[in-house]
Amino acid sequence: MEDRLINVLLVEDDEVDVMNVKRAFKRNNITNPLYTAANGLEALALLRGENPAVPAVPPTRRLILLDLNMPKMGGLEFLQELRSDPVLRNIPVVVLTTSNEDRDRIEAYNLNVAGYILKPVTFINFAEVMATLNKYWALCELPC
Repeated sequence: MEDRLINVLLVEDDEVDVMNVKRAFKRNNITNPLYTAANGLEALALLRGENPAVPAVPPTRRLILLDLNMPKMGGLEFLQELRSDPVLRNIPVVVLTTSNEDRDRIEAYNLNVAGYILKPVTFINFAEVMATLNKYWALCELPC
């Protein structure tokens, strides 16, 4: 089962949402390793292994859960940088955001996101979304 684990990078600046994702993982017995970054710059550093003091996201079987509205480097800017990097460009990204703006949704899909999900308001719905995503990525054949 170890070879089926997905290395999940949550790019989220809101500590409550980070806590909700962690709680939802625990509630649904999701055992995928979860890495967190508070903005796009931190996420790129984690993916590239640029900070020896912080464990990098392993280079295989990665999935990014991405908020759009963050300081320093927002989600759409991060996506542009990710997609222009030949090593990182193929990592699947699911946007998990409060932004219901059509322009954000269109730009995200133009940058090849795998999905665009509005953050649920209640924890119960948040946990259901995480369970559904877990079932989905468990079925997907991600590259090694």
